[in-house]
Amino acid sequence: MSSLPAVLLAAGASPTPSPSPSGSTEPAVPSLQDAQESATNAASWVEQNWSTWLAMGLQILLILVVAVALRAMVRRAITKLIDRMGRTAEAVNGTALGGLLVNAERRRQRSQAIGSVLRSVASFLILGTAALMVLSTFKINLAPLLASAGVAGVAIGFGARNLVTDFLSGVFMILEDQYGVGDVIDAGVATGEVIEVGLRVTKLRGADGEIWYVRNGEVKRIGNLSQGWATAGVDVTVRASEDLDRVKATLDDVAEHLSKEEPWNELLWGPVEVLGLDSVLIDSMVVRVSAKTMPGKALTVERELRWRIKRAFDAAHIRIVGGATSVEDAEDTPDPAASVAAPSVYSNADSAQAKATAPIAPQPPAAPGK
Repeated sequence: MSSLPAVLLAAGASPTPSPSPSGSTEPAVPSLQDAQESATNAASWVEQNWSTWLAMGLQILLILVVAVALRAMVRRAITKLIDRMGRTAEAVNGTALGGLLVNAERRRQRSQAIGSVLRSVASFLILGTAALMVLSTFKINLAPLLASAGVAGVAIGFGARNLVTDFLSGVFMILEDQYGVGDVIDAGVATGEVIEVGLRVTKLRGADGEIWYVRNGEVKRIGNLSQGWATAGVDVTVRASEDLDRVKATLDDVAEHLSKEEPWNELLWGPVEVLGLDSVLIDSMVVRVSAKTMPGKALTVERELRWRIKRAFDAAHIRIVGGATSVEDAEDTPDPAASVAAPSVYSNADSAQAKATAPIAPQPPAAPGK
């Protein structure tokens, strides 16, 4: 088979294009032999590298399959662990009171929050490692990428250290079950009922209805007023001359009736106890009454105790006095003028002030018939 240049020479044509009048040359038309050589080289290159491509593809596929399978297994294990935590709502220390302390809804919310955090962390670690392995399969140098990521992480850590602190504090608050939705807490910077617990911010509803947004990293100490039990304490101040046995008997009667009536018998988690004298002063003494109540119900029980104690003392003619120092009856109060010093001997008896302080002479009785 003759080549294309030979055919062109036989036809009397020049193999090279004639120069144009303007002096520019036209681009050379690729010959059939050049195309054949290019196709041959491409086929040879593909034949030499197809095995490498296939190995890389299989390696990437294996990495992705292992990463997806491992992620599914880890997430399933975390889900089973969280479900087991939600099902084990057992009594604390095996007591009936401990069983009442377990809040199923709160445990469920806490378990879901912990599970969400753990699943997100596991997915990030597994898929991030798989992405780095895929990049290394393409012969990409990961050292600059890791170095840049490290520098960026340090910069973000310095710039957002408060955000990281809030996030870590929120995670540990949830893991340690320090408080939950519905609890009344004293966070130091604010006090109120927890209406939302986040990894960065906790929302509180204050006593006046205001909403406090408290950053978790700013909380240094937490007082939970809704966990366990509460104590209702009432101080009763009576006169020092009262009979203590009669006072104690009256308080015991009030405590017995309160413990048997509804709904107070459900709010009380222990008997109402008369602890005894809390303090003794010259003219008064303080008797303390205490009771263990349901969390958050101490103030309600205290108000009911004061109400009943006042009515019982009135019926028993036992007087309750207020303040650190009692106020005596009007008839027992001495005359204020008795402690006034006598006028000076040097005072002017004819002055207007002296005449104003002179006692009024008693009027003679009126004659009968007038």
